[in-house]
Amino acid sequence: MVEKQDGNLTRGDVLGQANKPMSRPAHALTCDQLIHELGSHAIHGLSNNVAKQRLEELGKNELGDSEGVHPWKIIVAQIANAMTMVLIMAMAVSFGIGSYIEGGVVSAVILLNVVVGFFQEYSAEKTMDSLRSLSSPTASIVREGNSSIVPTAEVVMGDLVELKTGDTVPADIRIIEAVNFETDEALLTGESLPVRKNENSTFDDNTGPGDRLNIAFSSSTVTKGRAKGIVFATGTYTEIGAIAAALRHKDSKIRPVKRQADGSAKPYRYLEAYTLTFTDAIGRFLGVNVGTPLQKKLSKLAILLFGIAILCAIIVLAANKFVSQQAVIIYAVATGLSMIPASLVVVLTITMAAGTKRMVQRNVIVRNLKSLEALGAITDICSDKTGTLTQGKMVARRAWIPATGTYTVDTSSEPFNPTTGEIFFDARQPTEINFEAGDSEKGSAAQPSEFLANSKQALADFLNVASLANLATVSQREGVWNARGDPTEIAIQVFASRFDWNRLRFTEGEKAEWSQVAELPFDSDVKRMSVVFKNKPSGQLFVYTKGAVERVIGICTKYCERDGQEEVEMDDEFRDTIHRNMEALASTGLRVLALASKRFHDPLEKGDEVDRAHVESNLTFRGLIGLYDPPRPESAPAVRSCHEAGISVHMLTGDHPETAKAIAIEVGILPSRMDRVRADVADAMVMTASQFDALTDDQVDELPVLPLVIARCAPNTKVRMIEALHRRKKFCAMTGDGVNDSPSLRRADVGIAMGQSGSDVAKEASDVVLSDDNFASIVAAIEEGRRIFDNIQKFVLHVLAENIAQAGTLLVGLAFKDTRGLSVFPLAPVEIVWIIMVTSGMPDMGLGFERAVPDIMNRPPQNLKTGIFDMEFLVDMVVYGLWITALCLSSFVLIVYRFGGGNLGEDCNESYHGGCDVVYRARATTFACLTWFALFLAWEMVDRRRSFFRPSPRRQQVGEEAEDSTSNSHPIARWARDVSRNKFLFWAIIIGFVTLFPTLYIPGLNTVVFKHVGISWEWAVVFISAGLFFAGVEAWKWGKRVYFRRQAFLRGKKNAGGRADWKDLDLEQRTFAEYLDFSPRDNEEHGNERNRDQTRTEGVAPRQ
Repeated sequence: MVEKQDGNLTRGDVLGQANKPMSRPAHALTCDQLIHELGSHAIHGLSNNVAKQRLEELGKNELGDSEGVHPWKIIVAQIANAMTMVLIMAMAVSFGIGSYIEGGVVSAVILLNVVVGFFQEYSAEKTMDSLRSLSSPTASIVREGNSSIVPTAEVVMGDLVELKTGDTVPADIRIIEAVNFETDEALLTGESLPVRKNENSTFDDNTGPGDRLNIAFSSSTVTKGRAKGIVFATGTYTEIGAIAAALRHKDSKIRPVKRQADGSAKPYRYLEAYTLTFTDAIGRFLGVNVGTPLQKKLSKLAILLFGIAILCAIIVLAANKFVSQQAVIIYAVATGLSMIPASLVVVLTITMAAGTKRMVQRNVIVRNLKSLEALGAITDICSDKTGTLTQGKMVARRAWIPATGTYTVDTSSEPFNPTTGEIFFDARQPTEINFEAGDSEKGSAAQPSEFLANSKQALADFLNVASLANLATVSQREGVWNARGDPTEIAIQVFASRFDWNRLRFTEGEKAEWSQVAELPFDSDVKRMSVVFKNKPSGQLFVYTKGAVERVIGICTKYCERDGQEEVEMDDEFRDTIHRNMEALASTGLRVLALASKRFHDPLEKGDEVDRAHVESNLTFRGLIGLYDPPRPESAPAVRSCHEAGISVHMLTGDHPETAKAIAIEVGILPSRMDRVRADVADAMVMTASQFDALTDDQVDELPVLPLVIARCAPNTKVRMIEALHRRKKFCAMTGDGVNDSPSLRRADVGIAMGQSGSDVAKEASDVVLSDDNFASIVAAIEEGRRIFDNIQKFVLHVLAENIAQAGTLLVGLAFKDTRGLSVFPLAPVEIVWIIMVTSGMPDMGLGFERAVPDIMNRPPQNLKTGIFDMEFLVDMVVYGLWITALCLSSFVLIVYRFGGGNLGEDCNESYHGGCDVVYRARATTFACLTWFALFLAWEMVDRRRSFFRPSPRRQQVGEEAEDSTSNSHPIARWARDVSRNKFLFWAIIIGFVTLFPTLYIPGLNTVVFKHVGISWEWAVVFISAGLFFAGVEAWKWGKRVYFRRQAFLRGKKNAGGRADWKDLDLEQRTFAEYLDFSPRDNEEHGNERNRDQTRTEGVAPRQ
């Protein structure tokens, strides 16, 4: 490990030194000298063993300990909240009036709450800390010749690193290859403009950081081009390590004083700043201005309950004419405690932390808890196509060369192997070929060498562009074909390699024929890339260009009409021919690129500034190449799930409209029967970026539907799409991977970055990172977000319904007066605290771990404005609370007045004696009833509408494990399995039952602490009350099911244009009902499809 002296890492005295001393600083060494000293390799990098050894020896590539988790902050947070403050006040009052038992119990509860809360929140914070590390920047390194993505912390000295636009430089790197490479070093040098790098330069030992043009510094951002380099310094040995403390600087929590232009400020401005600072501090203390929206709402709820608790205490005192007797004050304390959901904050923290951990298992990394809440409210998803909806494993399927004809590749299961699969040739153009006919339309098969021999020049010219205007490498090592680079370029390079036209053959080795002079990288605005190569034998320069068809043919002036003949001028008629052939290829789902080249006559040396407009002009069109990127198998089911969940899916892609449309229909984003769509809607459903951007905001708002497919999409188009969705009051998620996607990721309600292909800049701008770049993972994240939202709603409802029941029982209980005219409480203070903390605390946590209900993806998105406190929640809270209140009071009244003769005794709030036997028995019965109701209500909350006694459907929702062998067993067996499936909740309820009996029957504990006695025949009242509890709750749920089924029917009928038979429509018809015109005959034609769709979705039915 790196040595430390007085807490500081030792560094060499020479600027730019490495983790281990070298002969000279890295910027003063040539590339070969540096590689030799660090024991690395310019092509293959380090070996895995050496890299592992250096990681152990030199430590991780980190700038020092991060802020991490601070235990003392968690302890303070456990104490400094409104709910704990009420308990502290109750403790102080109890001790102040000499009620030492109540005060001691409340003290124990506070201590238990703080200790349990501390350990649970500490665990949750550690979980979030580890998740943040998962979404930290990564680096593309080469070890043993294989490219891989590793966390930046695992980069070691000597690693070969590949950098591209948008990457964050992982360490201090000596550049060994650079192409138009520029970095933003403002963080280190203060230089506002990007710095152009030159790998061939060397500098004096004492050259400052800003002048080391052959070094890329850690934490700088690549703004342009690409490069390769060797790491020479990591962690605190980097230049940025010296200012790591400044990077961790925190914003001041003190409000600034508003000053006038001359710097002066009036006295009231100081008062304003001090007041706002004080209120901010109070807000942070109470939690109302920190945390996620839900956490803020619950903190405000805690303050509201705090006020209600005080109001209830005042009501108790007033009902007893403010008599300052111990019994009255204790009653007031009990009523106040009944309104405090002490376990709420702890359960919320645990639930959200467990949810983020579960999301990682589903390939979703949540970067902040705010997005966790927002996922369940998403109404629209704007997704990229390549690699997200599709597999991102492209293969070159077809190529068209005007001078020869159409080549079709019969691809194999090995996309990187150019030696497998056959090549077919057809002299016709793609427009003249019926590709759907199969093998009969492929043409004749032959060896690649035969095709080259039969072509005079056109095929070679095409392959030159395919091979050289390409940054991917395809090579064979130990009998295995490997590829590095962009999937599109890999597919084209494999196609060229089939003809033995591999880039490495022409550019590597001592006898290399070609050397690269300049590169004009792909740009999302121009949608093409070009390279300038020098042919060494002739000394001539050539320009090779590939890109979007319309962008390439726009700069072409010639084409080769016949193989081996002179080039001819390109006219509008031939441009139309190119477009028709492109559309023929794109209509089969291929992504089509155009290839072009020319001889470059101007002098140009490596490193010279290049005029892009001049280089990319007067090109000769060489042909089209069609790449197939098959949709992921899970994309279509995921899109179907979105439609069932009321979520619209939009595809925003750089592909041609026909390609995008074909894939969109295949995965279900567009209806398969586009001919049935109204013309105006069909035009709006599929648009190009140029068409969409040409519309004003008002015109966009007047569209019958926002585009479901935008082709040739540019970054600014994504931003406009988000703004258009927001104007329609939609809540949208946007995917992105490039630097230019950052504005749209930040503007979206939930920004989703790609973990594999995404740039570090995009990840930093996002809320969520997909570790597998899969659209299905977005749907899984939404489902998980809805599950977490549901579970939070369940346990908050459970807690608040109990609070209403306890407070209602005590407030109505004020009417029970003893012989002295003082109120006798139906529930003692310790009983209330016991139910809140012991009986309910663990089941609440169990509800937080509950699995998703079967229909969770069959509902419309949640409303974030109302949050968890929707109308159903509020009504349920009141109904359940009042029903439990009525049952508890009935039990108390029955024991006291029906069987006890109405004897409320005297001084029964303070001590037990013979005259209090009836009250103590009634109190014990009420306590037993309330305990059971709290436990049973937790089970009823598992599904807020479904009957507790009805077994779950046999088919589980997406993402759940398959049913076991009991799925076909007796309904009672399935019900028992359902009840015990959530092990935490099941055992929490069992423990709640078991712990009731010691409180009732242990002598001394029952009469002195809990102020009740053991009961016998009174259990009959408890059992009958429990039966009535279930009857009332189940009747209420039944009424809700009837109501919501009726509402769903009316809503579905309205969405289907008033059709009475809307329930008989298939999913596609229901999704696009307002835009489609289906005849009864059409319904019959697609009856089988509807049945298949219903079979797929059966078991994920609306709540019963």
